[in-house]
Amino acid sequence: MTREEKSQVIEDLTAQLADNANIYIADISGLNAGLTSDLRRACFKANIKLAIVKNTLLEKAMEASDKDFGDLPSVLKGNTSVMYAEAGNAPAKVIKAFRKKSEKPLLKGAFIEEAIYIGDDQLDTLVDIKSREELIGDIIGLLQSPAKNVVSALQSSGNTLTGILKTLSQKEG
Repeated sequence: MTREEKSQVIEDLTAQLADNANIYIADISGLNAGLTSDLRRACFKANIKLAIVKNTLLEKAMEASDKDFGDLPSVLKGNTSVMYAEAGNAPAKVIKAFRKKSEKPLLKGAFIEEAIYIGDDQLDTLVDIKSREELIGDIIGLLQSPAKNVVSALQSSGNTLTGILKTLSQKEG
């Protein structure tokens, strides 16, 4: 690879790091062709971009990036793959599901919305991170709960003001 080619790869990696808020670094070495194909298919279905990278080039891209990757470059040893995703927990879910049939991929580290996670022991923590859509759903559910109580009170009270007050006071007690 020429110096110009390396510079271009670093530029491309730096742009990908800038464009993605959720970046996973994993080791998929040792997967046979069939398992690698299965992993790529699982990533595609989950809207995850999977790429194999050279550690030195990724490290230089991290240094050139505006983002603070903290200790994340320290995991760039051995074989390295990068997973980019919109949902912070999507790659963790794919890795966890895939590990039911293979011991790899191993999670080396992750950069999720500026938070840094290092080590395979962080996988369960990353699976539990809620996506923006899941959080919005939880908030809507919480907001709907009091409204449902009022509607329920209206329906069970015979739609009279005294009945409504009586039903609501019974629910408080």
